[in-house]
Amino acid sequence: MTTEGVTLKRHFISGAFFMTISISMKFRIQTLVDITETRARRQGDDKFAYKQEANFQTVLQTIGLRVNIEYENSPHFEEITVTKMPFDDKYKGKQMLWTFDFNVEYEDALTLEMLISDFDLIPIITGLNETIQLDKALFKTTGKNTNILFSVVD
Repeated sequence: MTTEGVTLKRHFISGAFFMTISISMKFRIQTLVDITETRARRQGDDKFAYKQEANFQTVLQTIGLRVNIEYENSPHFEEITVTKMPFDDKYKGKQMLWTFDFNVEYEDALTLEMLISDFDLIPIITGLNETIQLDKALFKTTGKNTNILFSVVD
């Protein structure tokens, strides 16, 4: 059952009198920064994959400062035209875009405002598979050079 970005899950235990309701919210991150999940653990094995994983871990840890998350799929990426998306004007045209969907267990445990505030100016590793040139190796959530967006998914 879904209502305005909130998913209700019902679990029935031992009949109709015992019911637990789990309310979760699903969020989406869209970024022009390479956040590919590679599961690389050692820098000596594959430095490129290690740096991609480091960016993904940065995403998980930044969110994890507030809540524990669940996700079913690794971030996926595709080349798209981002003209209609609210990134900085210098990032228009065809760009690589990474999308990552995740759930938080409780409604209002995390908000878009929290994500925007928490991710602004977080250091990242550049020079990976992103197609943008960044002046500074940072996530930017507002103003000039915005390179990461957040939304609630229905």
